Amino acid sequence: MGKRDKRVAWVNPIAAARASGPKEVTGTTIRDYLDRDRPTIEEVTEKIKKAREGSHALANWEEQQQKKFSRELAAQRALVLGESGSSKIPKKRKKKEKKKNSKKRHRGRSRRGS
Repeated sequence: MGKRDKRVAWVNPIAAARASGPKEVTGTTIRDYLDRDRPTIEEVTEKIKKAREGSHALANWEEQQQKKFSRELAAQRALVLGESGSSKIPKKRKKKEKKKNSKKRHRGRSRRGS
C-alpha cells in the first residue's frame, strides 16, 4: 500500500506568505513617486505657451495654401460669371461637352436600332 500512496501535504499559500513575514520593498514606491521633483507653475506655463505657438513653417504653408485657393476660386468665379471674355478654357469645355453629348446620342441610336 505504501507504493500507491502519492498524497502530498497541501499548504494554504496565503497562510504560508503571512507566516514568512513581510517582503522587502524593491524598486520605487508610491511614496517615492509622490515625493518626486515636479515642475514649477512658471515652467508649466512656458511649456503651454510653446505648444500653443506651434510651428511657423506650418502657419506659412497654410497661408500660402489659402492664397492659392482664393486665386483659384476667383478664376473659377470669373469663368462661371462670364467675365473672362475670350479665354481658352471655356472653348475646351464646350468641345468636351459636345463630344460627350454626341457619344450619348450615338449610344442611344445603336440601342434602338438593334
